[in-house]
Amino acid sequence: MLKEPVVAPKSTFPFQTTLSLEPLIAYWKAGETSTNEGIALLSRSVGAQVATADWARGAITDLEQLACNCDLVETLMLAVFPPASFPTDIVGAVAPFQRHSFYQTPRFAEVLLNAQHIIKQPLNITMEQLDTFTTRMAYQLILEKVYGVKLPLQGGIIFTVPDYSIGLYRHYGVEFNATFLEVTLVGDKPELTAEQLEFLSRNPHRTDLWLEQLPPEHFVIEGFNILHLVDVTEQEILSELKYDLLERDVLQASDRLEQIQEKLRVLFGKPFLQLGIAAYDEKKRAFVDFGRKINHSFLTKQLHTPDASSGFRQIYGRLWADRRPLVIEDVEQADIPEDLREQILSLGIRSAILALLPYGNDTVGLLELGSPNVGDLNEFSLENVNQFLPLFAVAVKRNAEDIQTRVQAIVKEKFTAIHPTMEWRFTDAAQNLLQQLEDGNRQAEMEDIVFHDVYPLHGSSDIRGSSTARNEAIQGDLVEHLTLAGKVLKKASEFQQLPILDELKFYVSKNLRRLRQGIVSGDEVNILDSLRTEMEPLFEYLGQNTAELRPVIAQYWAQIDPELGILYKRRKAFEQSTTLLNDAVANYLDEEDTKAQAMFPHYFQRFKTDGVEHNIYVGAALVEDKPFDLVFLKNLRLWQLLTMVEITRRTVALRDTLPVPLETTQLILIHSQPLSIRFRQDERQFDVDGAYNIRYEIIKKRIDKATILGTNERLTQPGYLALVYSQQREADEYLEYLDYLQDRGLLEDEIEELELEELQGAKGLLALRVKVKLEGRSEK
Repeated sequence: MLKEPVVAPKSTFPFQTTLSLEPLIAYWKAGETSTNEGIALLSRSVGAQVATADWARGAITDLEQLACNCDLVETLMLAVFPPASFPTDIVGAVAPFQRHSFYQTPRFAEVLLNAQHIIKQPLNITMEQLDTFTTRMAYQLILEKVYGVKLPLQGGIIFTVPDYSIGLYRHYGVEFNATFLEVTLVGDKPELTAEQLEFLSRNPHRTDLWLEQLPPEHFVIEGFNILHLVDVTEQEILSELKYDLLERDVLQASDRLEQIQEKLRVLFGKPFLQLGIAAYDEKKRAFVDFGRKINHSFLTKQLHTPDASSGFRQIYGRLWADRRPLVIEDVEQADIPEDLREQILSLGIRSAILALLPYGNDTVGLLELGSPNVGDLNEFSLENVNQFLPLFAVAVKRNAEDIQTRVQAIVKEKFTAIHPTMEWRFTDAAQNLLQQLEDGNRQAEMEDIVFHDVYPLHGSSDIRGSSTARNEAIQGDLVEHLTLAGKVLKKASEFQQLPILDELKFYVSKNLRRLRQGIVSGDEVNILDSLRTEMEPLFEYLGQNTAELRPVIAQYWAQIDPELGILYKRRKAFEQSTTLLNDAVANYLDEEDTKAQAMFPHYFQRFKTDGVEHNIYVGAALVEDKPFDLVFLKNLRLWQLLTMVEITRRTVALRDTLPVPLETTQLILIHSQPLSIRFRQDERQFDVDGAYNIRYEIIKKRIDKATILGTNERLTQPGYLALVYSQQREADEYLEYLDYLQDRGLLEDEIEELELEELQGAKGLLALRVKVKLEGRSEK
């Protein structure tokens, strides 16, 4: 729940002000000669009361006088507060540009005042921002009253204030009425030429220029302000939703969805409102989970129910037929299928609104709103729902298109190019489909493309400790960045006595101490955001106004990457190092595979992560017109060993030339049994086929973290070649290959035969490990 701040920040408003009722008394005095007899009569009556109240004249320094003479104050304020609208308007009278209200409507007190009748600090505006705004308004008043120049009114200001009754916040448009303000000169009137007046008029936001040309000590502002608030929560929330929902990926980010949910809570005034979204997949003709929603969709289980009579399908049919949102004021009593009722109630939802998201003639998704209270959502809620429903529809459509665009880009880059070894099989399938279509079979579909009895080979070159190195690089850059910022702040303190400098220096030192102990999730984003939004704008200001600080600020900017806007030394070095390593390995693999394809055609796939992995499939089913013999398999296994040995050598040789000296580990998975691979048309890639073969995929994904039985030692080590197997005959074959490579001077003499700790989904794995000779004969 929202909590009211205890201490209000100190104002830096630069003008001397005096609370006075004189402008209001003058208003009534002028009314005594009005041609409207009613106004004249009332004005004379007010004048008679004022004549007997000396306390009301001149400056008022004791606010208790206003409270003790409330009858006269009430009468005077009839000019400002119409009695008919007094209970509903949100209006208050305050000393000139100050925060204490001496007269106000009940709603003004409820919305904006604390127990001492002080205006509460808005949630969206700092004291500094508010002082800047009121200073500009004061100068507009001075220019009009003293110099006869009237500037266009400033843009409105919005106060976001807490509503403690529901634990949320609301937005109010604020009008600062200066009708009852006067300006008194102190000393000589500052002279301004026509050019100076014109220059100031064209620079209303350059408060520094106004302070220089019209020093505040020459003016006293007397009278009182009238603050008139209008609740603009609905307009503000709808405007914010419009901009939020037009941003890319907004429906894919859980934190952004939480923000949208919070805004809907404010719009409806329901602090426990829940939001759910499901997207409609035109191809699947079904609703699907969309992104990472804050809450589970009320219909999640129903979405995956094949039974055509399921509760959701009935409700969807009703939504589609009615073409209007479904309002469920009381879930327990509503006319909905029992399975859907149980599902919604299990989520703690007692009232709900379900609405299709229309986009043109199409339906792109489903919006769900729910509340734990019966009756929170009802027919009257639809007025709000109908206002933002099109925004969600556009957002869902746009995000779906963006996702599809990205998916297509990946497909085109990674999967649509058919491997030459297999192209013949795809050609045959396409020809068969075309023949069926020409024969009149309009229901014909592309046949399954499966290759049986192919032998897999898998290897990986992993960058050891890449996560640790990445975190150390981030940590080092952040420490240096903060240190540079701290130097600027320390130097600035010698010339400027600003409390914000001390606060920022404390922020820097606090985070430096914490960073030197290690980096945690969120540090990078939070610190860089503070540097960009709080410190660097201050550096710009200090550089423009304090010449002595320009050298140290220039030193700061000299270390910042001009494109990224951050200090990017160690991270750049790390990324360059990983890129150089990955490129070296990937390019060598591609070159060697070209040679291996000439020995015997096979399917080859490699991809980069924190390292480079490769998969190979070879067998008779993959080739069209070339006989296959197991000798080709043995040849390919030996080729893989030779290639991994050479990769080890190359990456070790490359290490000392890298900006960050990273190391790689080499791993081969031995699998002697043939398996089947199937082309997944929905994913445009090959995958192992069949439940038995899935074990191979499981092992492949987990062995890079394997440890030796009874120890915490990782199997893979820099400079070593590790081979994982499950059957002794597999090891026997590879021991022959390793013996051959030792004879060629490529491997050290000792071969470790190891047992591995049990992996999830894989038991009884064994391994061979041998050290690679980094110098010696390498002729193939």
